[in-house]
Amino acid sequence: MFCVKLPISVRVEINLLLLAVTGLALVTRLYGIHFPRAVVFDEVYYGQFLSLYMKQVFFIDESGPPFGHMVLALGAYLGGFDGNFVWNRIGAEYTSNVPVWSLRVIPALAGSFCIPLAYLLVVELGYSHFSALGNILKYYFDLKILLNFFQQPLLQASVSHDPPEIVLKYFLSLSILKTVVLISFISPVSPIKGGLARITQGQPLDVALGSQVTLRTVSSKPVPCWLHSHKVNYPIRYENGRGSSHQQQVTCYPFKDVNNWWIIKDPGRHTLVVSSPPRPVRHGDIIQLLHGMTSRYLNTHDVAAPMSPHSQEVSGYIDFNVSMPAQNLWRVDIVNRESDREIWKTILSEVRLVHVNTSAVLKLSGASLPEWGFKQLEVVGDKIYKGYQQSGMWNVEEHRYGRSQEQKERELELKSPTHSDIKRNLTFMAKFLELQWKMLTVKNEESEHKYSSSPLEWITMDTNIAYWLHPSSNAQIQLIGNIVNWTIANLALVVYCLMFLTYLLRRRRKVEDIPQDSWEQLVLAGVVCVGGWAVNYLPFFLMEKTLFLYHYLPALTFKILQIPIVVEHLYIHVLKSPAQRKAFGVVILAVLCSVYVSYHNLSPLTYGQPALSSDELAALRWRESWDILLRKR
Repeated sequence: MFCVKLPISVRVEINLLLLAVTGLALVTRLYGIHFPRAVVFDEVYYGQFLSLYMKQVFFIDESGPPFGHMVLALGAYLGGFDGNFVWNRIGAEYTSNVPVWSLRVIPALAGSFCIPLAYLLVVELGYSHFSALGNILKYYFDLKILLNFFQQPLLQASVSHDPPEIVLKYFLSLSILKTVVLISFISPVSPIKGGLARITQGQPLDVALGSQVTLRTVSSKPVPCWLHSHKVNYPIRYENGRGSSHQQQVTCYPFKDVNNWWIIKDPGRHTLVVSSPPRPVRHGDIIQLLHGMTSRYLNTHDVAAPMSPHSQEVSGYIDFNVSMPAQNLWRVDIVNRESDREIWKTILSEVRLVHVNTSAVLKLSGASLPEWGFKQLEVVGDKIYKGYQQSGMWNVEEHRYGRSQEQKERELELKSPTHSDIKRNLTFMAKFLELQWKMLTVKNEESEHKYSSSPLEWITMDTNIAYWLHPSSNAQIQLIGNIVNWTIANLALVVYCLMFLTYLLRRRRKVEDIPQDSWEQLVLAGVVCVGGWAVNYLPFFLMEKTLFLYHYLPALTFKILQIPIVVEHLYIHVLKSPAQRKAFGVVILAVLCSVYVSYHNLSPLTYGQPALSSDELAALRWRESWDILLRKR
């Protein structure tokens, strides 16, 4: 019989220094994350994904793999967010249903735990606790890393003394992570709910006359949304005194809804069902779009749009027996066609709908309608539309062949889900490959952003990003790094490369300046830190997407890790006399003090408080290229 010795005891060792490091990291990262209670820079972009996830809508967008979106959505879910908020402008005040702290806490925690990971990494590479502790002070006081919390803890946590084990751990961790993401993302619900190419599974591929469709804008800015109408008319007069047609509102709605369904109709026939065989819609065909639930035709005319008076109003036509005839014919322009008679395809075709009477293009303006429009997004007819604009492109996302001519039967049909053919379900590997292809081929916006930058500007911190500006004061949040930190990190990288090349050449000549174990330690540190910097920085030179300064932060994390490695190596192996080492220690202390002074001076631009005067802000513009916002009174 198996015997257990009693009592059972457990001995626990607590690293008080590591606890202190983690605690201070949590304080600096969690402090003030609820402020401001307003949309801050990329929250206007990623917030829309949270709303869609909360509504059980899954998708692929041009920002890349969905794992980051899902991590943020976890915070939204834990905070009880219902997804009801329109993310349409930076600075918009959050409503009471938005759990601001919960939305921001997971990235803040991830950034906090990066600091003890950086500490442990330096120690694991064989360097002293003193060097590791000195290095993490640079992480504490780097304003960019403080503001942009979510780094790459996976790679930092995977390091050991044995280089093959580093590679094995990293790729094993990456494989497990990616498998979990894929299982959760390409589960059986996503082909019906979201944006994978296999959303066409179980749906007709060719759009035909009589098809029932939902039209989603190709642009994801300000939010992904669907062409929508409802039984509410435009006000007879707007707040500014301008008049409207008082016809039925047509909007773009950022959630799945039965009022997003439209019927593709042949203008020459009254039938609303698909014939047998179906008659496909081709590039250049003239069609009408009938709203499924209200039976109003999509219409535009020479009436100014409510929020964009330079464009035409788009409406569901109502005949008021006035001199305003219906103008509801639209030409199908398949932008990504391969032939002039190409068939309109579900999901695959990017379509521009051109109004026959006025040549205006059906377009998402991006403006939000007032309360009378339920804060939904404005759709307009743009007569000066030029070039490729995603806001004027539409995809058929959900699609079925209409079978009901009668309105009541058709309403029941529209309320039923689009069917997925279970027999055609894809294998896991097929879903995996399709997801990769979708991420590689998804199109990016071609327009430049005010705060976009090039990788060369990141090295010397010649650029910044204004995240938020208080509506009435100079209080603002800026993405600006600690200039002392960045300069020392650049210098450490150069010194390491020079040391490595010098040692390598001399060792080829059988001259060993340092012991073999020290050489191997230096090489391993270079593989991790210099290699980590290179693989997170150099690929951006090959990318065509719009780039921002925060894309450099993973590379910056590795470059700062290089500092204690260079410092300790110089102190032990290069500086021989006590006087040299003492002078070097004074220099290091001065650098750390300078790092703190830089942090202290620029911290109001990181935390958004206190508000500074215009003169104080002008004094913080240490580089001419920095865009510090000044409110003149």
